[in-house]
Amino acid sequence: MKDANLIQRKNDHLDIVLNPVAGARKSRTGFERWRFEHCALPELDLDGIDLRTTLFGRPLQAPLLISSMTGGAARARDINLHLARAAQTLGLAMGVGSQRVALESDVSFGLSGELRAIAPDIPLLANLGAAQIRGQRGLDYARRAVEMIEADALIVHLNPLQEALQHGGDRDWRGVLDAVAMLVDRLAVPVVVKEVGAGISPAVAHRLSEAGVAMIDVAGAGGTSWAAVEAQRALQPEHREMAMAFADWGIPTAEALRDIHAALPTMPLIASGGINNGIDAAKALALGADLVGQAAAVLASANASFEATVTHFQTVIAQLRIACFCTGSASLAGLRQAKLRYDRSEA
Repeated sequence: MKDANLIQRKNDHLDIVLNPVAGARKSRTGFERWRFEHCALPELDLDGIDLRTTLFGRPLQAPLLISSMTGGAARARDINLHLARAAQTLGLAMGVGSQRVALESDVSFGLSGELRAIAPDIPLLANLGAAQIRGQRGLDYARRAVEMIEADALIVHLNPLQEALQHGGDRDWRGVLDAVAMLVDRLAVPVVVKEVGAGISPAVAHRLSEAGVAMIDVAGAGGTSWAAVEAQRALQPEHREMAMAFADWGIPTAEALRDIHAALPTMPLIASGGINNGIDAAKALALGADLVGQAAAVLASANASFEATVTHFQTVIAQLRIACFCTGSASLAGLRQAKLRYDRSEA
């Protein structure tokens, strides 16, 4: 019954994210307040702009991460395989969805060595929730999650708001930081920590840095609101009302990114949470991100086909390249020096 409930929850999440309620209240990412200074004389070959980078020793053709998206539903297998094929084709990184259900049941839902076979060359990141890494089984779960997909790193996702609002959610978060530090010390691969859409503050980033994490995904507000998702899943009106009060809760992605980069300038950062296109990605990179993640924005394409997924990311990459071109940036290093102005008049 427990497995069935978890699987149904994952199916509900997919349905809601794929079919968002029109006009639902949500935060803005903050990227709309930033504008690049246009360069009318770039003196560059557009096709020669270098978007290459690396992650955990593996090369990337563009600084893009397919962010953790789905795990634990039967149709997730096709979605994950489409994403993995697209990542291998385009030279992108991929983080899988939560592996909890796959670890606790007999079905992998596409989260298996099949992913590595399809995408042998890309950085592939395993994923567990904070609640799963606490306690005696935490290290075993983490090792199994990494081995399951031959991952290059493990993402630990933080989702306290979602758990607080979710029926049967994990309510006791004592010891999570110690568990993260334990994984850093004892796991054979780097540990990445991310939020799921409410952002990470500089204070929390400092604690994670002291614990030794290799990278932080700010995963700010402005993308999918998991409070709103849980509101749609709620069976009782009072539970729906409680969850919807938090629909726009969180630190906007641009703000979280800028503040953490200022506080911890050497900490590698992933910017995710409402990254809609290559211009958002360019702004994130200029504000301090090393990598930019997308999840909900590509989900419909990944649900459709491999070809649609490739087309989606080719468009994002083309937009990012043009943003570099029109700021006079020949490479990602140049883009990080491009002039980006804060527009206080932007609504």
